[in-house]
Amino acid sequence: MANQKMEVDDGPPPNHEGIKQYYGSKIETLQLVVTDKTQNLRRLEAQRNELNAKVRMLREELQLLQEQGSYVGEVVKPMDKKKVLVKVHPEGKFVVDIDKNIDINDVTPNCRVALRNDSYTLHKILPNKVDPLVSLMMVEKVPDSTYEMVGGLDKQIKEIKEVIELPVKHPELFEALGIAQPKGVLLCGPPGTGKTLLARAVAHHTECTFIRVSGSELVQKFIGEGSRMVRELFVMAREHAPSI
Repeated sequence: MANQKMEVDDGPPPNHEGIKQYYGSKIETLQLVVTDKTQNLRRLEAQRNELNAKVRMLREELQLLQEQGSYVGEVVKPMDKKKVLVKVHPEGKFVVDIDKNIDINDVTPNCRVALRNDSYTLHKILPNKVDPLVSLMMVEKVPDSTYEMVGGLDKQIKEIKEVIELPVKHPELFEALGIAQPKGVLLCGPPGTGKTLLARAVAHHTECTFIRVSGSELVQKFIGEGSRMVRELFVMAREHAPSI
């Protein structure tokens, strides 16, 4: 039997360039998917960290709420490095111990403190509490009034510049002369003569916070309430210092 040779037709040669473009497009698509998933993963991790922080904060708050309540007192004066005289309303004044975690230098007269319910040990220094009525008093960071808006008070403006503006802007002059700086002035006169406007202008030129309060707001029916509001007013003024 004679040998027969068979020829197989493989068809046209493969298009390598088309295959390369096809798989290149697939790779780019998958890279975009990976990038998108990576961004989502980072976003979810950030949200997880934020939620974990909230959980820790809530646990700490829950722990504080479960602790035994404390008395709130006001420091009269430190006695020594380990004891302090505290006034607790309405019980009276007590000499109490200071917790080892409290720095005696942070315990100053008139500051609010927390005392343990069982031993009256001072274990925390509280932030200054300001009466809501005091907080509602008008506070302007830096008023926009100027001396040019005040008419007919040239003499008063000159004097108030020397008494108020000069000590604020150039305190070194008073230190060099060895004299005390003036603490304030009294502006008197009928309504509408520019007293408040002049005070606002001084606050503007000295870049001070302006706190406006009416004397009638400090008149209270209970004895001691008015003086307490005055003390808290000065606390708020120190927090916004320099202030007028």
